[in-house]
Amino acid sequence: MAVEVGTTVIAHAQSTSRGPRPGVIEEVLRGEPSPRYRVRWEDGRESIYTPAGGQLQATPKRRKAKQA
Repeated sequence: MAVEVGTTVIAHAQSTSRGPRPGVIEEVLRGEPSPRYRVRWEDGRESIYTPAGGQLQATPKRRKAKQA
């Protein structure tokens, strides 16, 4: 799955003791077939993340409401 800078993502842990972890892609360090991203997580921390087997899911962009 290829994502762009600014994409909101959810990382799903293989462990059942941790829930999904939301974050935003800050930098694409390496593209497909073995992507690597710098992610800023919801708690403000950053890390280099290499997704494995569908563990990273892009969230759909929200559409802006039209002004009346």
